[in-house]
Amino acid sequence: MNATASPSYPSLQGVWKDERDTEAFAARLAAQPALSNVYLTLHGDLGAGKTTLVRHLLRALGVQGRIKSPTYAVVEPHEGRDFPIWHFDFYRFDDPREWEDAGFRDIFASPGLKVAEWPQKAAAVTPIADVAISIEAINESERQVHLQAFTPAGASIVQGFSA
Repeated sequence: MNATASPSYPSLQGVWKDERDTEAFAARLAAQPALSNVYLTLHGDLGAGKTTLVRHLLRALGVQGRIKSPTYAVVEPHEGRDFPIWHFDFYRFDDPREWEDAGFRDIFASPGLKVAEWPQKAAAVTPIADVAISIEAINESERQVHLQAFTPAGASIVQGFSA
């Protein structure tokens, strides 16, 4: 991945040639110390590889057992080696009242990693992302990937890929 300039926070761009590259990226992401308490958003069309990235990331963070997509439940909690993780999928999120009713405000106020697919569906109620990861399918196996930091914690994560 190559660093690109940003007026306030760093960004990176790169290409994943195959799923092994996705897994390697997830392992590098999991190694970033600031990851223990950030909000990551994942952007991309259906089939771009968002859930695949999350599965590799959760495995790299020590999550055991079955990792299912939270498409219908909206959120799946996980316990990593060192901190809690919440995987959100806001694809079916339609009612902002659900945010309060489901206790999402409390989750986002507590320590731990929050990862959200389809964050634009809940953008009115979620905090600003620390890092946004955009994934675009180039073909069946290759993906164009862009990371953009929006906070100091996010900058630390993105800069960790340059080290």
